[in-house]
Amino acid sequence: QVQLVESGGGLVQAGGSLRLSCAASGSIFGINVMGWYRQTPGKQRELVASITSGGDTDYADPVKDRFTISTNNAKDTVYLQMNSLKPEDTAVYYCNMIQRIFRRVDFWGKGTLVTVSS
Repeated sequence: QVQLVESGGGLVQAGGSLRLSCAASGSIFGINVMGWYRQTPGKQRELVASITSGGDTDYADPVKDRFTISTNNAKDTVYLQMNSLKPEDTAVYYCNMIQRIFRRVDFWGKGTLVTVSS
């Protein structure tokens, strides 16, 4: 099992920045994709950004050029640097890690709230 703990959410004014962190513990062998999703009430959870163990990144169009995903050297923590925040970025942000050994297993954090005021 893998446990994910997010931190770094909060209230920020439009144009400001926040950095989210997600630390993994437990059996992290085989984790090959880490990502951040977000969800607002009444909407489906959507992918914000992802990074593979090889360092390849992918971003949702609304956050390109504003958000940056990265990991630490130990590959047990994933970050999301969010700049030029907009009110529409307000959401609960969830960390996701995908483990592939014999089969795919998704692990999720409990979420951290990001609120951007106008």
